[in-house]
Amino acid sequence: MIRFERASFAYRSGAAAGETGEAGVRDVDLQVRPGEVVVLCGRSGCGKSTLLRMVNGLAPRFFPGRAAGRVLLDGEEVGDLASWRVAERAGSLFQNPRTQFFNVDTTGEVAFALESAGWPEEAIRARVGATLRELGLEHLAGRSIFDLSGGQRQKIAYASVWALRPANLLLDEPTSNLDADSIEAITAFVAAAKTAGRSILVAEHRLTWLSGLADTYIHLDSGRITRVMSADEFAALDPRELDSMGLRARNLDDVAPAVGPHPAHPDAILPDGGGSGSSGNDAALSARGLSVGYGSGPVLHGVDVDVRAGEVTALVGGNGAGKTTACRALCGFERRTSGVVRIDGRRASRRSRMRASAMVFQDVDYQLFAASAASEVTFGLPRRAADAVDTGAVLRELALDGVADRHPATLSGGQKQRLAVAACVAAGKRVLVFDEPTSGIDVDGMRRVARLLRRLAARGRAVLVITHDLELIACACDRALHMDGGRVVGAGGPGALRFRKDGFGGAHGP
Repeated sequence: MIRFERASFAYRSGAAAGETGEAGVRDVDLQVRPGEVVVLCGRSGCGKSTLLRMVNGLAPRFFPGRAAGRVLLDGEEVGDLASWRVAERAGSLFQNPRTQFFNVDTTGEVAFALESAGWPEEAIRARVGATLRELGLEHLAGRSIFDLSGGQRQKIAYASVWALRPANLLLDEPTSNLDADSIEAITAFVAAAKTAGRSILVAEHRLTWLSGLADTYIHLDSGRITRVMSADEFAALDPRELDSMGLRARNLDDVAPAVGPHPAHPDAILPDGGGSGSSGNDAALSARGLSVGYGSGPVLHGVDVDVRAGEVTALVGGNGAGKTTACRALCGFERRTSGVVRIDGRRASRRSRMRASAMVFQDVDYQLFAASAASEVTFGLPRRAADAVDTGAVLRELALDGVADRHPATLSGGQKQRLAVAACVAAGKRVLVFDEPTSGIDVDGMRRVARLLRRLAARGRAVLVITHDLELIACACDRALHMDGGRVVGAGGPGALRFRKDGFGGAHGP
């Protein structure tokens, strides 16, 4: 059981508050009983992750700050428990599984917590096997972590947590980067844990998967609990009230598309092999027969893609479908590429595509290099080009003017993503690619990203977005290309996605 009694936490100035965008929490009274799923919801920075850190001991042991009140695990104060005791009682699943891996192979990862707890070898082998069988993950045993899709990594991360069978589970944005099948698997895992009597505390922006699973919804604002709702009370909320609370939609039918489909692309999905649904004659970026092969074989098979200037095109499909590889090849970042790519109708070499393209990666930590947010905007540009950029205006457009002097490493995840976008905008690239730009972002941040994508398209850029976020597609995209097995298998307008429950991302429709 998890219990907060007038619990407060304030981050030390300049420490984790800068990294998370959160100011802490104040006077929280909350209880999660065995067999209950309690959902923490609210705008980014409202304190959701802080509460989870108070339970697993990361605040204040790893994130420095001042704590008050009491946080109890199964009746004992977290502060009185050794770290390994806390780990035995509370299993944490983070948004990005990469941050919690300690091994390079899947079996070793599932065994890690058991080894750390001092289990004997035979008991470890038995429990790892039982855990993989129980979760239906035997096919992932003995695999390299680096060869797994995002959904597979999250499943292995959950298995590593579940191996100890902790009485309490802490889930922080567990579905933010997942496709429909992976979300369904995580949902089944959580449902089974609930049936087994675990106390489950979830911090989440995307709420659709929790319908029928959550018992209580806790709304937070500025570190305080503002509303406690039963599942029935939450389901009865008017969509406009949800919006005023800064919450994502419960049903995609409540999301009105901001734009209609291009006349050349009716709001329907083409059959398999339908290609991109465009002649390519007016495409700013086009590819024919684009293929990528590694030592283990091809991962991209003869992809045909057209992206028009002035449009926002979504690239959708399951985890591991080849979306990121396709975009890297289009931008010239993949060496083992064959096929023909054209920019504005002219055949473009790999080097010329690199000059004309910019890609914001899902994990933006790999592409931030400067000592301040302001200097990051023009990092790598020739001096004359950098001098011509109005850095302040670019930062203001992305609501980053208040962090201009901060080091990029101290920004929140959403701020880092927007900073990477700012650098792409300042570079004036013809082709802009965004990989999961709304991962872990609240409804306000999602709409900010949607408006930015529309503005970039209106300026004549070719904009391509890899996403599982159907709300973003509904708000920002003109059309979508569906990838499966390294191929483009369909295309259509954004509205069609809401009525299919397949690789497009698991739309919930009639």
